[in-house]
Amino acid sequence: MGRAYEVRKASIQKTGAAKAKLYSMYAREIYQAAKTGGVEMEANAALKRLVDRAKKEQVPGDIIKRAIDKVNSGVDETYTNTNYELFGPAGSTLIVACLTDNVNRSVSSVRAAVNKCHVKLGTQGSVSYMYDHLCIVSFKGLDVDETMETLLEGGADFIDIEEDNGETVVYGNPNDLFSIKEAISKKLPKVEFDMDEITYLAKEKVSLTGEDKETFEKLLTMLDDIEDVQHVYHNVNL
Repeated sequence: MGRAYEVRKASIQKTGAAKAKLYSMYAREIYQAAKTGGVEMEANAALKRLVDRAKKEQVPGDIIKRAIDKVNSGVDETYTNTNYELFGPAGSTLIVACLTDNVNRSVSSVRAAVNKCHVKLGTQGSVSYMYDHLCIVSFKGLDVDETMETLLEGGADFIDIEEDNGETVVYGNPNDLFSIKEAISKKLPKVEFDMDEITYLAKEKVSLTGEDKETFEKLLTMLDDIEDVQHVYHNVNL
């Protein structure tokens, strides 16, 4: 099974999160993208990507509009991207990505979950070196060889291409996401990207059982309940 499957599986695990948390997550990210790169989606690829993803996840249009309108109206909010690296039970590790307007609040909330689950908060870089930081794009309509040719013709750098569950999956460095999508879109103007993500993939996975698994699942639940937590990446087979 390809690496993309792990991303899909992680996404499935997150569907139990409250809709309010999902809406808040996208509202922050959309506002931040619009504030940084402008409110015109055709000129702001990051904003367009977020809006497209939000619509796929059925975020109401008025929430998307309000987030963009905040920028138009001059509202000035400052959000900071912060990652926390955790050592869980029995060799498990996590990268907790937060988008927050109060770093002290986010670190206190993450530390509280860490303490209650009796795991360890690592220093910056202590966990992330065990992960690949990648963009992943998946779609149908081109096979691996055709996709490689398309990307080379379009001048888009990539790391790997594979077939996964009937789709073609392209892996690249995070800053190559938009050039990869642009090259494919030129070849397939009506392409729909099933996956369009910047993520962390563990280089090696571990399996947990018994109390270790219960502790890890408790930790995931507590992290998911934290307002500032946007994404949690880990190395556990669940």
